[in-house]
Amino acid sequence: MPRRVLARALGVLAAVTVALTAAPLTGTAQAHSAESGTLGFSGEAGEPVSGGQSYSYTADAVQLFDVQGSNDENGLTVAVDAEQGTLWRLLIAAPDGQKLTEGTTYTGARQWPDARPEDPELQFSGTVDGTDKWCSTNSGSFTVEHIAFGPYGYVRALDATFEQYCNGSTVPLRGEVHAVMPEPPAELTVGLTADPAGTVDVRDGRATVGGTVTCNKAASVRVTGQVVQAQRNSTPSASYETAVACTPGAPVPWSVDVASEVPDTAFRPGTATVRGRAQAGDPDYPVTADTGQQEAQVTLSKV
Repeated sequence: MPRRVLARALGVLAAVTVALTAAPLTGTAQAHSAESGTLGFSGEAGEPVSGGQSYSYTADAVQLFDVQGSNDENGLTVAVDAEQGTLWRLLIAAPDGQKLTEGTTYTGARQWPDARPEDPELQFSGTVDGTDKWCSTNSGSFTVEHIAFGPYGYVRALDATFEQYCNGSTVPLRGEVHAVMPEPPAELTVGLTADPAGTVDVRDGRATVGGTVTCNKAASVRVTGQVVQAQRNSTPSASYETAVACTPGAPVPWSVDVASEVPDTAFRPGTATVRGRAQAGDPDYPVTADTGQQEAQVTLSKV
């Protein structure tokens, strides 16, 4: 996801209490609690966000400590929910079209929408006891001392320092973050089969076909397709769609009951073609698993 979109997804931090408890950012991996991590920052008297105080948090002593990266490895956000009413968010990003690079100091950073495409981006804001701490404008720099990415921008490890000047203040906020995230989850895979046997009700010409869905982790799988039967004088067909709550470990059955959508036609006992496709959004990554369209011959028996 382009970093400008990543920044917008963080929301206007004047409404930080709402924005920072929203769903995970579009185009990023699902939130996972860090295995270990620390966030520390401070500012002298007159610094707006810190209020001239020092703060320190560890992953094992807060409600949430998460690092989420963008698909293109251009930017990331660090989320720390210390307790009810106390939240902190750090956003850093390289200039557009570049990846965050280990061992690099990014100077001249600003927050969206003031940051230009050639500028790095920095934004550190939060809420303390329900009171918003944010900047209308800012400037600063950050150093990525270490970073390791997994699939789709999943951040496996991060060590970074940052310095922010808020609302034209000459007093900086300085901080550092260190995090080790769990091993990246496996990417979702789904499978689809069609049973070789189906049924047809000769009274109304409705056909019932089905099969199984498989997955390597729990997901809601959407199965779509078409049933077509070539008859001597007509070709009845029908589209179908169904949802399957798939769980790993064993095939999960699916079935649909369809009537021909072609006027004055009906399914009959005999062979029919079942086309199908299974798709599911990966619960951990911003990607859709897709079997592609498959086709099978199914024998419809009279019921």
